[in-house]
Amino acid sequence: MTACAIEPEAAPEDGAPHSGCTITANGAYAARLALGGDGDGDSWFPERWTLDGPEPYAVPLPANQPEEPGAEVQPMGDGRVLIRRPTAGRHVFSLLYPTGPGTGEVMIGAVECPDEDTRLRLLPPAPGGERAYALAVGRHSSAVWQVAGGEFGPEHVAQIPGRCSGGVWLDHTGRMLALDREIGGRTKAVVVDLERDGETSPLLQIADDSDDRLLLADPDSGLLLIGSDAPSPGEERLGWGVLGSTLPVRFPEFLRLRECDVTPFAIQPGQVLTPENCSVALRIDGPVGSWVGLWRPDRRSIHHLAAPAGWLTGSGFWTRDGVLQLPYATAEVPCGVARLTAPTGEAGATGESGEAGDAGPEDPVRGDTAGQAASGTSSPAPGEPSPPDPPAPAAPRPVPLQEAPLGRLVTK
Repeated sequence: MTACAIEPEAAPEDGAPHSGCTITANGAYAARLALGGDGDGDSWFPERWTLDGPEPYAVPLPANQPEEPGAEVQPMGDGRVLIRRPTAGRHVFSLLYPTGPGTGEVMIGAVECPDEDTRLRLLPPAPGGERAYALAVGRHSSAVWQVAGGEFGPEHVAQIPGRCSGGVWLDHTGRMLALDREIGGRTKAVVVDLERDGETSPLLQIADDSDDRLLLADPDSGLLLIGSDAPSPGEERLGWGVLGSTLPVRFPEFLRLRECDVTPFAIQPGQVLTPENCSVALRIDGPVGSWVGLWRPDRRSIHHLAAPAGWLTGSGFWTRDGVLQLPYATAEVPCGVARLTAPTGEAGATGESGEAGDAGPEDPVRGDTAGQAASGTSSPAPGEPSPPDPPAPAAPRPVPLQEAPLGRLVTK
């Protein structure tokens, strides 16, 4: 058994915005901890949302007593909801499902937690929805556990040197898992092969002295959304690259919004071989609140949209035909989905004839050039529609993006 502490509440890692709910990889189900009144005050209970029918609907899954704030829930592909409950020095896992007027529960097992210096949390839903994983982060190493879908309860599947965070699936089989690993004060994204005893290989090494994290990935197109301070030491920038490509990571200047945090949370699937055509949904947090940005790698601007009232902030998913679905809950609509369509229009220049040092919309960064970047020009974001006072401006084996040549900035 690994050692893992009980976290007082399900807090986001590395300052990332907390998602209001968790959605399966195929967008069929979602789950969250909802707040309800029980006569003696507010209490938390699991709730499952069905999203793949004509209209979304929610099913409450309350247990015999309210859930503690440190509990976590995750939807499975068959409609059941996995719950992690921290209790008495360990993490207990169960599957919840509706049974007429009540809630059925199947106990899976527990991961012991004798060491208070280790943290355990659920990883994002695995493709296929049959298995679920958790990450236990200790002082000097991290462990991946399969906590649902096995035959004999929670199973230890990988041990990785270093303290890991994040968690992004790179394929449709749930085999290749990307984690952001901190060793020696630097964070680099690595790939963990869960079918080869947790064999680890590098993914992002843009510069020797940069922190390079993988934020999001699409297995269909290979599009990667990356956070790195390589182009601007001391400041994390949002960039994009392609899984298995030999092209450099690009850091569009217009994705730097003054006094705002920009976090990608969904990529349009189904765009095989055309990563630059994938629509990307961005959560933008600024002085006036949070809203949604829509962007494509082949465009030079962000399309700003107000988030629906009651948005389960930071959650959403794309359909293959380019419709962004955002779950929300209000007093009038306790289970709703707002649908936004990706904007159309002229695509921005993709730099097909650009060389390093040419003025352009992106900052390409070569891995073996520590902290160097080609200068770019800023492009303003369109203002309509916009939130009040918008801010100014089978999967291939992953290849370490440090090996990408700068060369010609093609996007094919």
